[in-house]
Amino acid sequence: MIEGEVEILLVEDNPNDSELALRALKKNKIANNVVVVTDGEQALDFFFARGEFSGRDASNVPKMVLLDLKLPKMDGLEVLKVLKDHDSTKTIPIIMLTSSKEENDIVESYRLGVNSYIVKPVDFDKFVEAVRDIGVYWLLLNQLPAGKR
Repeated sequence: MIEGEVEILLVEDNPNDSELALRALKKNKIANNVVVVTDGEQALDFFFARGEFSGRDASNVPKMVLLDLKLPKMDGLEVLKVLKDHDSTKTIPIIMLTSSKEENDIVESYRLGVNSYIVKPVDFDKFVEAVRDIGVYWLLLNQLPAGKR
């Protein structure tokens, strides 16, 4: 069971990248409650309180989603499309955090409504810096409509 307000949903199938992102968030004291899921179906189960998340309050949506593009079961673009098409989730900031620099991935992500597209830096310090900057902007500086904070 997930307790309290979820600040970030991290959708990442690579355990090393997931660990780096969590360490970066913790190091920069950006988020207290981060939930990690490892595939696209699990991400949607989290949002819509299905499967292993069936006891979760679906109205407790994260303040931000860090979404990898290449995921098992359902890729990031499919997850993005579902979330941006659903009334209860369409205003949540979704940041594509991926290793893909492919122009068609970037274009399709923005076409589907991604809020930001970030290519994961290979260098650890730059990765920590990028995650810090993402968190500061989307969690602290960005203003969401009332009731969506």
